Amino acid sequence: MLESGPAKKVAIYVAEDQQYHGSAAYAAILDFLFFRGAAGATVTKGMAGFGADHHLHTAQLVDLATRLPVKIQSEISLDR
Repeated sequence: MLESGPAKKVAIYVAEDQQYHGSAAYAAILDFLFFRGAAGATVTKGMAGFGADHHLHTAQLVDLATRLPVKIQSEISLDR
């Protein structure tokens, strides 16, 4: 069981097709969080959205579907 104490919630956003050393960037971030002792982490995939460019990205548009965001959210203890 985890001990209670001060923590920070961290949210990281990447495109699901972004790569880091030949693997998905979100997988590399999960590995980093796991091996650094994060309390837990969750990856969620966006269904639709737009950014600063105001171009709509949706899962229905096949050519844009891989550019949808992936959010990695984690709780990191401040006691380390």
